[in-house]
Amino acid sequence: MNIDNLVNNITPELFERLQYGASTGKWPDGTVLSSEQKEQTVQLVMLYQAKVAQSNEQFTIGSNGEMVQKTKAQLQKEFNSDNEIARFSEHDL
Repeated sequence: MNIDNLVNNITPELFERLQYGASTGKWPDGTVLSSEQKEQTVQLVMLYQAKVAQSNEQFTIGSNGEMVQKTKAQLQKEFNSDNEIARFSEHDL
């Protein structure tokens, strides 16, 4: 199977399981990954992040395959955009 096809067919649920396995060394059911499985899982997570996921996390893999590290100012700008749910002042209480 082509790598692009493989990555494009990963569902969000499967990605969460892969991320869990890569970070803990175990599958969600508790089964321990072999070193080869963990290596492959980490690679799949990185490929998915680079090609599919549009992440707003501070550290991620860019579409060019390089590590992306957002600055504090970039994160604040993203979090302070027009996505506000509500804003209250101390006088509203």
